[in-house]
Amino acid sequence: MPTTVGRLIVFDAAEVRRRLDPDATRKAVRQAMIALSDGRVRQNLRSFIGLGDGRTFAIMPAALGDRAAFGAKLVSVFHDGAGRKTHEGLVVLFDGETGVPVCVADAGEVTAIRTPAASAAATEALARPDADNLAVLGLGRQAMGHIAALARVRPLKSVRVWGRDAGRARAFAERAAQEIGLPVEAVADAERAVAEAAIICTVTGATDPVLKGRWLAPGSHVNLVGSSSPAQAEADDSVVTRGRFFVDHREHVLAHGGEFLRARAQESAIAAEIGEVYAGTTLGRTSADEITVYKSLGHAVQDLAAVAWLHTQTAKATGDT
Repeated sequence: MPTTVGRLIVFDAAEVRRRLDPDATRKAVRQAMIALSDGRVRQNLRSFIGLGDGRTFAIMPAALGDRAAFGAKLVSVFHDGAGRKTHEGLVVLFDGETGVPVCVADAGEVTAIRTPAASAAATEALARPDADNLAVLGLGRQAMGHIAALARVRPLKSVRVWGRDAGRARAFAERAAQEIGLPVEAVADAERAVAEAAIICTVTGATDPVLKGRWLAPGSHVNLVGSSSPAQAEADDSVVTRGRFFVDHREHVLAHGGEFLRARAQESAIAAEIGEVYAGTTLGRTSADEITVYKSLGHAVQDLAAVAWLHTQTAKATGDT
């Protein structure tokens, strides 16, 4: 059970992992992104405090609407110098009517669940309905989470994974196959991993591109997930310019989207925010052969929507509504 301090509910990592349902999270994130695009929810640009040596403290505030829940994600992002990074911190949720803090949740665990859920929602909207093979560049926890989340929205039959450490890649593939129940193959180079893939996810901590646009097959869908600052870019310029380019939030990508900024693309290169696609106000994929690309930075509204669902479900179960 979560810990309670007065009326404040505290979810540690184990409780978040046990209670935050992936399908419910995907739906909550989808609705949050619609509301972000149409202006019903508000969030500021995230602020960063550099701590040196690949270490950053980030503050991400948002409000889910007038008199609705509000709060912030407070998170440290530490890179280990080998292409891996960790997120640690807290998501703090306040009641929109009283202004009282009602919930604190482990941010690392929330991020581990809501990030794949956000990618799955985008994939559900943008990938071909028959997309059945997945390539994942990266071997961390987000890689495992993305395989599981995308298998919920597309009929995956096979997965290829790549990482710089071949031994880790083989071990990861074996574990993923056991945990998720799909054939997972570790491949020696990123280009071979991506070849003819219908869906591609980059979930690395790389500073420079590991994915090239010329590798993309017609009709593929790409989720760019791992980079979250203007100094990082997991994909080269042609990934941005070859396909129909969607973003989670235009303002943030213009400020922090490393791939977009390195491509020196015009704002007009952004086809739409993903919330506009979910709402049906903008088309997503327009043909079977079109390449679609989704740039995910991750947002406080997603974290707060997930934690608000978690808090509501727990309050109902305990009768504290």
